[in-house]
Amino acid sequence: MHGWLMLLGVVLIPGRAFWDLDLYRWWMWQGLHQGVWQGIDVAWVYPPGALLPMLVAALGGTVGTAGYATAWSLGITALDAVALFALLHTPAWAGTRTTRHRTTAGAWWWLAFLALLGPVAMGRLDAAVAPVVVVALVLGLRHPWLSSALLTAAAWIKVAPGALLAPLFLAARRPWRDVVAPAAAVSVAVVAIVAALGGLPYLTSFLTEQDQRGLQLEAVGATPWLITSLWSDQVLVHLNEPLVTWELIGPGTQLAADTLGGLFFLALAAASVFLWWRRHELDGRLWRSPRVGAELLVRGAMLMSVVLIAFNKVGSPQYIGWLAPPVAVALALKLPHWRTTALLVAGIAGATQVVFPWGYDGIIAGHPANTLVLVARNVALVVLLVHTVLELLRQPDDPAEAADADATNASSAERDVPSSIAVAGNDSSAVQAADASSGPASAR
Repeated sequence: MHGWLMLLGVVLIPGRAFWDLDLYRWWMWQGLHQGVWQGIDVAWVYPPGALLPMLVAALGGTVGTAGYATAWSLGITALDAVALFALLHTPAWAGTRTTRHRTTAGAWWWLAFLALLGPVAMGRLDAAVAPVVVVALVLGLRHPWLSSALLTAAAWIKVAPGALLAPLFLAARRPWRDVVAPAAAVSVAVVAIVAALGGLPYLTSFLTEQDQRGLQLEAVGATPWLITSLWSDQVLVHLNEPLVTWELIGPGTQLAADTLGGLFFLALAAASVFLWWRRHELDGRLWRSPRVGAELLVRGAMLMSVVLIAFNKVGSPQYIGWLAPPVAVALALKLPHWRTTALLVAGIAGATQVVFPWGYDGIIAGHPANTLVLVARNVALVVLLVHTVLELLRQPDDPAEAADADATNASSAERDVPSSIAVAGNDSSAVQAADASSGPASAR
């Protein structure tokens, strides 16, 4: 499967599928040959940690795109192999009693998702952090400190994994020691390295560079204008040349972009508060049942991921990769009630590949069929958000906890029965004798 994605991006359609890798190669060429490093010497749209995977891929060369793209693809394949190994050994790595036996369901689903998402699952920066998130979620309950360190390191490469620290914090028994402290330590180390390289003035430039963006064509919030563009000349598809993104311009589009810019942070805050409330509701069961804790962590990670996409004025296709780690880990843990989520996310991934790279030119040109696929994909994202919230509100069921409850009830019942019944066991004559000795039915 990875060989197929590499063939598409390196040989068959490199200009359409792996265009971003050519940009990464150019940035690395500037750094290695001209001494100008993105995020260190100039402002950059990515956190400074993004230099690491881009620089590793430079081992394939920075003069030609094919060599760089091949090295990048091999690196992503290696990272995905680590994630696959983690999914195949999740019960041992997670260290919980959510399931005693290994299953290949999470691993197979992970591979299927990558195939459905297509070359964008390999040819973008997000491909380097998705397998790291998989490993972090697998380790979340047994080693929250390591999970926190991995998520923080990934966030310094691409911001999105940082949002998953919220459900990890809420699911950890000692959150300040096991989540906050490791995250702070990793961040201090990154800041120290950037400062030593002289890049402190541009350390947070990735937070402000996005302000220049308008309402991107693929964003969920752009859907009404995208539909309107099919019959109205007032809404146009426009290329933002400095950022090389296609955006919608027309009545209300800039207001929508600005509104989403603020709503994005409010939605993340609301999702965090909702998860905190849910944790409070589950407090009595959270530490008794590993499955309840795992569900809060993994379903909470799904909530934060889908919120990051649904309320974003940018809708780049690689963002869909953020949805995969929670599903793969949930299936590997054999958590109940994840079938619908898995099918929804797989369908969203397949529709996204139809949109990009195969149907993107048609969407720009205003072809109805291509556009409606994108509209359906965006509607599915909203459905996924609602479904995730409803699943979080569901009272979690844990077979182990239910068995404990049954044993407790049986023990209580045994203490309540007369001694003659307890001694006789299931002997019916002893039961009848006890009933007779206790008087008339009306008295009983």
